Amino acid sequence: MEKVQSPELSGIGFGYRPRAPWACDPDRSRGRLIDEPQSATRTPFQRDRDRIIHSTAFRRLKLKTQVFISDDGDHYRTRLTHTIEVAQIARAIARALEADEDLAEAVALCHDFGHTPFGHAGEDALDRLMQPFGGFDHNAQSLRIVTKLERRYAGFDGLNLSWETLDGLVKHNGPLTGPAAQYDGEVPGYFLEFDALFPLKLSEWCGIEGQAAAIADDVAYNTHDIDDGIRAGLFTLEELAEAVPFVAETLAEVRDRWPELEFSRLIHEFQRRQITAMVEDVICGAREVLERERPQNADAIRQRRAQTVGFSPAMRETDRQLKAFLFERMYRSPAIMAFREMADRTVSQLFERYLTDPSSLPSEWRRAAVEAADEARSARIVADFIAGMTDSYARNESKRLFDG
Repeated sequence: MEKVQSPELSGIGFGYRPRAPWACDPDRSRGRLIDEPQSATRTPFQRDRDRIIHSTAFRRLKLKTQVFISDDGDHYRTRLTHTIEVAQIARAIARALEADEDLAEAVALCHDFGHTPFGHAGEDALDRLMQPFGGFDHNAQSLRIVTKLERRYAGFDGLNLSWETLDGLVKHNGPLTGPAAQYDGEVPGYFLEFDALFPLKLSEWCGIEGQAAAIADDVAYNTHDIDDGIRAGLFTLEELAEAVPFVAETLAEVRDRWPELEFSRLIHEFQRRQITAMVEDVICGAREVLERERPQNADAIRQRRAQTVGFSPAMRETDRQLKAFLFERMYRSPAIMAFREMADRTVSQLFERYLTDPSSLPSEWRRAAVEAADEARSARIVADFIAGMTDSYARNESKRLFDG
């Protein structure tokens, strides 16, 4: 009887399944800043995903604000639960478009690493304080974390992620330079600094997987911010339906089928349908582009004049209406504005204290701040430290330094 040979572990080809030509091919990855031996059991993108999940920055997301701080209630989203929802939607979109699901997931899992404590309120405060020293941008901070600030590996700083994952992380909102640039003003300095070491083609779009992660972010927070806002009593589902026709139509469909449905089931059925409608809109639109143009490689996606994965014009209008409603009724509500004032005060006090008195910092950060060549470098170290804080750590530091 002939002996059956088990397949050899062949590095990045192990477990590989066919993908469309426009997908990022793990067998043809452009590599890492620091060369490493290939894994016998995982593709480069699977290794990236695993490194991201095991990072300190990923764990911190569980205690970082999405809209409401964790003390407001157990069921409100945090940055971590938001990130997991984005990753699930990104995988679904990538799967439907025959792209690399692991790469889409990896980009989604680290896309919010650079957020400060207290969400956008903390970021706005830190950006204002850092204006004399180059400003602060949470996307640039995400890149700093995965290329510099994580200290886990013997051979390098950061996570040494593959080129394709960095491509998606840096440009998931669009090109940084050129006609389609996402920044009206100057590109954050660290993007340019790192690009000089490891060119990321900043004037191009990212690959289809990074674009899937970006639109998944919009789908996720449009949906869960509605849930959190209603739970917080900031608005009702009926008020949202009056402002957004898509909501009214979807809600009517649910009520027509289940007229006696209890509210907890009603809101979740509505959200399920909202996510499905948005995801299917994205998939259908992207498939039309792909079938019409038949791109032969991932670079053809990056070099298009427009994004490949996005909402149709009708769904873009719904997205605009939802964001406008949430901005007025939720993000600028009195409760959230009071929270923003607390966040601004806390971040400002911590920044000024650490910058003028580095002895207030933990030993490793204190040493780096004291040895900094100039005030700009010292300020960036302080910003790195504050940006890495969770909400609870920032509040505890404020108590330690200023109470009494």
